[in-house]
Amino acid sequence: MNHEELKKLILGIQKGETSTDEAFEKLRDLSFTDLGHSKIDNHRELRTGYPEVIFCAGKTVDQVKDIIQHMLSKGENILATRATEDMYNAVKTICSEAEFHPLARTITIKRKKIKVPETSIAIVTAGTSDIPVAEEAAITAEVFGNKVLRVFDVGVAGIHRLYGKLPEIRNCRVIVVVAGMEGALPSIVGGLVDKPVIAVPTSIGYGANFHGLSALLGMLTSCASGVTVVNIDNGFGAGYMASMINKL
Repeated sequence: MNHEELKKLILGIQKGETSTDEAFEKLRDLSFTDLGHSKIDNHRELRTGYPEVIFCAGKTVDQVKDIIQHMLSKGENILATRATEDMYNAVKTICSEAEFHPLARTITIKRKKIKVPETSIAIVTAGTSDIPVAEEAAITAEVFGNKVLRVFDVGVAGIHRLYGKLPEIRNCRVIVVVAGMEGALPSIVGGLVDKPVIAVPTSIGYGANFHGLSALLGMLTSCASGVTVVNIDNGFGAGYMASMINKL
């Protein structure tokens, strides 16, 4: 339940259009619901403006299905990250509208319309190998009601590829830059735009890349102003933060 839905419920009680029993039923699970294996935070959208997101890694297929089945009863848009195709197939049996995004490893279900701002989010990758993390960011931003510009494979090994897209990137309100190897691309983008840049290091790279640590440290020590950094491979965190900035 979000702020608008709560206001409508209160107004309905005041006007006599909603009985106390109906109101109690709607508010009964407002705080959280205990499914035994998981406690669903029903109050999160009311507190933060965004509903709870399901992190599927480490969960069983049945646990993911149970969580989504409960959230469907609330009429919410649903985003499940780090999902498998088996999880998607199980969810599809209870919701035909469910969509699976293999590259992003996400399951999405859209139940209600969200107001979309005129401004956009740019998702930029250094290489094609970084696209799965970038897609997680892009799908996250889109589920939360944002327009997304995708600009892929424009890394420093052929930086001229970036320049043709700079006018479009500069028109966006916030830019997510995804890179592995040495993680140089966010610094370059940060020096070319007047918008906030969210840098996402990926675990793509050769041995001394240390599974993304070299990219993470490179981004954390960037000399470009206006660059902030999320954790390795955390496309979801970048997409979430970009959505918050885009909707300020």
